Amino acid sequence: MKIAITTIAAILILATTVSTAYAEVPGWVKNNAGWWADGTISESEFLTGISFLIKEGIISVPPTTVSSDASESVPDWVKNNAGWWADGTISDSDFVNGIQFLISSGFITIQMNSESVPMESPVAENTDSKLASLQKDLEACSEIKIGYKRLDCEKPIKKAIELHEYKTNAEKFNVGPIVYYWYGSGSEGNEFEIRPSGQAILNVRMLAENTSSEIVSLNCTSPSICSYDVWDGSKVFKYSGMDFTSGAIVLNPGDSREFNFLFGPNIGYGGTEFEYDSSKTYQFRINEPFGSTNVLLDLE
Repeated sequence: MKIAITTIAAILILATTVSTAYAEVPGWVKNNAGWWADGTISESEFLTGISFLIKEGIISVPPTTVSSDASESVPDWVKNNAGWWADGTISDSDFVNGIQFLISSGFITIQMNSESVPMESPVAENTDSKLASLQKDLEACSEIKIGYKRLDCEKPIKKAIELHEYKTNAEKFNVGPIVYYWYGSGSEGNEFEIRPSGQAILNVRMLAENTSSEIVSLNCTSPSICSYDVWDGSKVFKYSGMDFTSGAIVLNPGDSREFNFLFGPNIGYGGTEFEYDSSKTYQFRINEPFGSTNVLLDLE
């Protein structure tokens, strides 16, 4: 029980830190806090989400000084505060101050077991163990019986698994505050073909991660005004289709998003028809205000 409460205390202590280091605490965390407070979900279900945030480094646990004396139980108002924090009745700092007082006064003892990560020196996980941990967290979400609550639990973990797989297997391109990940030509979402009509079709799929502490936008409003195109050394090719919303992808600090481009027929609006010449070398070009790079495409 003490270890479980420790995890709760750890994340709540960090709420004020999160507000400055990241854009916001993910909404599903506060939802889970409210559901835990009103008894809709169990403490273990709530802790599944909290554990995920700590393991993924979305929050970092600072060293905390505690008293040598500790209580065997936590006052009821802690759970009440979880609900008030969730519905916005009290601020992050108000709630965190209360939790910090409990820890410093010895009401909550921070204990570590063999499965815990030491607060003063996080243990580096290897690739396999990290993925296994994420998959275990995802499996735990299946214990939540209410459908939409289960989806709230699963969504950020699935996103973390996707990001982990990109970081593990894809080629990385650092462009200012954004890291672009690409699996390479011929991978899923990165196909090239020449249709029976003779029209060349190229798909490009990447994942962009905002590694900065600022909000960053990826920009593409039309084929003629877009920070992304294909270049064959002498000619620029504009997209035929893309999935930017309202001409941009907005990434909060620490956020990531997969995006797609299709190069093929000319759709107008300053577009071009994609043409393939086996004697030429093709590159997918990124030219954002914050930086640029070229990604070599192996089209065969």
